[in-house]
Parts: sequence; structure tokens; C-alpha cells
Amino acid sequence: MSKLGEQIRSKTVSQRNRIEVPEWGDDEPMVLFSTPLLAGEFNRLQKKHPDFLNNMTMEGLVDLIVMKAQDADGEKCFDLEDKPVLMRQPVSVVSNVAAALMGEMTSIEDAEKN
Repeated sequence: MSKLGEQIRSKTVSQRNRIEVPEWGDDEPMVLFSTPLLAGEFNRLQKKHPDFLNNMTMEGLVDLIVMKAQDADGEKCFDLEDKPVLMRQPVSVVSNVAAALMGEMTSIEDAEKN
């Protein structure tokens, strides 16, 4: 790896965001965690869901949740078998969770900055 590549690798953010989902919890909100959406992950979403940011589908948002949601130990919370369950959740809940997983990225320009 090049010197600049090594420098970038050493600066890669490993910070995790905490996401509370009251609708999925019992007495307390369900707590999910996620690392920032990476360029490669965004690319995978775009391959499966072309024009992902400009034309977000519920299936694309659910795929994002399956891809990024982690538990407190950093393990994936969902797999493809959970997709049908997630597809039967209220639109507002799915979109809120997906928005939290995407962080501040709200446009293709934001994605291209990353």
C-alpha cells in the first residue's frame, strides 16, 4: 500500500453512532449502533438500487438497515432472513432508522464528498 494509502487507513473513523428505536423496544428503546457509511458500502447499495439517494425505495432503506445495524458488541443485528419482517414495519420507523444510519449524508453530493 502506498504511503498516502497507509496514512488514510490510519485515519479511518471507527467511531460508532448510537441509534435508539423506541418502536422496536419493550420498556426501553431498542439500541442499535453503526459505523459511518463507507464508500464501498454505498457503492454496493447503488449497484442493487440504482440512483439510491435520489430515488430511495423502502427496499433500499431496509437493505441499508440489514447492512449497517449492529448490536453493542459490533455484531450485525439483522440478516437477509429479517428483511421480510423489516419490510412490514411502518415507513416512518424504517426511514428514521435508515436516516440515522446514513448520518448527515442526504444527497449524492454528500456521498461524493465521502
